[in-house]
Amino acid sequence: MVKAFDVSKFRKSITKNVDGVSVGFSDPKTWISTGNYCLNYRISGDFHKGVPMSKVTVFAGESGAGKSFIVSGNLVREAQKQGIFVVMIDSENALDEKWLKDLGVDTSEDKLLKLNTAMIDDVAKIIHDFMKDYKDNYGSLDPAERPKVMFVIDSLGMLMTPTEVNQFQAGDMKGDMGRKAKQLKALVLNCVNMFGMYDIGLIATQHTYASQDMFSPDDVIAGGSGFVYASSILVAMRKLKLKEDDEGNKTSTVQGIRAKCKVMKTRFNKPFEDVEIKIPYNTGMDPYSGLLDMFEADGTLKKDGNRFAYVDLAGNEHKYFRKGYERNDGGILDILMKDRMVKDAEMPIVTPAEELEAPSDEELEAAAAADLAPAVE
Repeated sequence: MVKAFDVSKFRKSITKNVDGVSVGFSDPKTWISTGNYCLNYRISGDFHKGVPMSKVTVFAGESGAGKSFIVSGNLVREAQKQGIFVVMIDSENALDEKWLKDLGVDTSEDKLLKLNTAMIDDVAKIIHDFMKDYKDNYGSLDPAERPKVMFVIDSLGMLMTPTEVNQFQAGDMKGDMGRKAKQLKALVLNCVNMFGMYDIGLIATQHTYASQDMFSPDDVIAGGSGFVYASSILVAMRKLKLKEDDEGNKTSTVQGIRAKCKVMKTRFNKPFEDVEIKIPYNTGMDPYSGLLDMFEADGTLKKDGNRFAYVDLAGNEHKYFRKGYERNDGGILDILMKDRMVKDAEMPIVTPAEELEAPSDEELEAAAAADLAPAVE
């Protein structure tokens, strides 16, 4: 008889003798809303869960696409509502206190620590020293008793390497020869590994530039591909003009922006899905923005003349014009979200390997005789 393997002894030996190794899974326990139900769903598969802690999330886009609005505004505000302390690293010197307060961010010292630095090395040291102190002070506590902390970097693209600074001082701007891309990758990769077992997360913004490749029209994310692979969640954003008033009527003047967000990378829902969020200048983002387009596109809402019809799970029929859905008349969008979550929970998980049934010997012999032997994947 084979002797049973003593996994407890092996587990104890590994965690005791090898630094940087932890045991078990690190599924996110804390989620922070982006302030928009549809964007939350595209990222996490849940309308109320947006960005997870213990991971690294990057929002990338052109200037004025709404990255800072979502990251340094909405996500920080929603994190503070959950008692999460925020360390905000401003590399652009652009996050004014009044702007943050207007978005609902609490800038008091017991809720927010704002740091200003433009050096990748400084950011790395800040996070490394913090994690060392955090493990020393809270590592032995029960996970539920540990404080939750969220780092925000706005933005990665404006961080500099020592080479860039030295060249500027010497008046010899030759470029950093790829050092910045390597350091950004190292920064993100180390954060992913350090945060995994704790309720600590990093959310950053990054810049994009127009693609010159006709076969790949998506905007290119600056900083190299290394940190893109290392990040846990990646959302690409584009800026469009919003030319409609509060009632949805077309106007000739720009009333805000339409932030087109595509979730390029996520492990919690289907990737490459997008949402267009309206952010009027005078009212700010509507949390329901984008839901109507999503439910219309996936066939949940059916056209009935000039209105959209929906039969909920209780069998009740709802009919509204487009503006009625946009206003959330009768709480119709809340009903749609609730029903979708019920359907998603009931959806069976199909494993292709379990469903693939190998052909019998008789079937293979018959196929071979007809020179039609099937290829089994």
